[in-house]
Amino acid sequence: MTPSASLLLLLLLGLSQAYPLLEEEEPEEHPDEAPDAVDITTGILTANNGSDEILLEGDLVAPKTRNALSCWHKSCLWRKGSNGVVMVPYSVSGEFNWMEMQMMENAMQAFHGRTCIRFVPRQNENDFISIENRAGCFSSLGRTGGQQTLSISKRGCVSHGIIQHELNHALGFQHEQTRSDRDQYVRINWENMHYSMAYNFQRQNTNNLGTPYDYSSIMHYGKTAFSINSKDTITPIPYAGVRIGQRQGLSHWDVTRINRLYRC
Repeated sequence: MTPSASLLLLLLLGLSQAYPLLEEEEPEEHPDEAPDAVDITTGILTANNGSDEILLEGDLVAPKTRNALSCWHKSCLWRKGSNGVVMVPYSVSGEFNWMEMQMMENAMQAFHGRTCIRFVPRQNENDFISIENRAGCFSSLGRTGGQQTLSISKRGCVSHGIIQHELNHALGFQHEQTRSDRDQYVRINWENMHYSMAYNFQRQNTNNLGTPYDYSSIMHYGKTAFSINSKDTITPIPYAGVRIGQRQGLSHWDVTRINRLYRC
């Protein structure tokens, strides 16, 4: 074998090691996300630091019309029309500039292309999402009735993944790491958080819609969420090195769950 052929073979072997085969569909990528911006928690919790809202699990508005943090019954779903399309009216605060509004539009369009959800500018509908520049990134869980605030702070929240994360809350979806069967897939390290923050990791009585636990969900918090010592509060099991907390966009199972919940 010639020296040049040997060099080519070594390069090919190196590439095969550097790009392993993917086991499932990767979340969509967007240019506004830095290559190492994989932890959605950091952005959300940083933006929400000092918020005057009562927030559960970091970014969920404490329910005022329901007595529990639960939304998998029909009363808190957005209504589907006779044409099979679920219209979710919204308004946007005039505080946002054109580029920020375009970012929101792009995040919404990702739902339109893969589900029966359609975010539409509000006309005169009673129930609608009001996207505002409040102190942080947060949303109510599901449709609460009337005007419901979805905050996308201009200081840290205007990114594709965070916008989709909050919109998914408004559709009725909770955080992945609090789903009912999470203890089979992640270990919660209580010793690495302040005891006053432990409530953020309580398991919820979720409807998992027959889908597997999804480490790549846009709804999964990162490994150091609410950590007081920079050590992991969430550890995937049995493989601790699994990446969690990405903020690139809806995963395959995020889309599947929307379609199953709303019977798209």
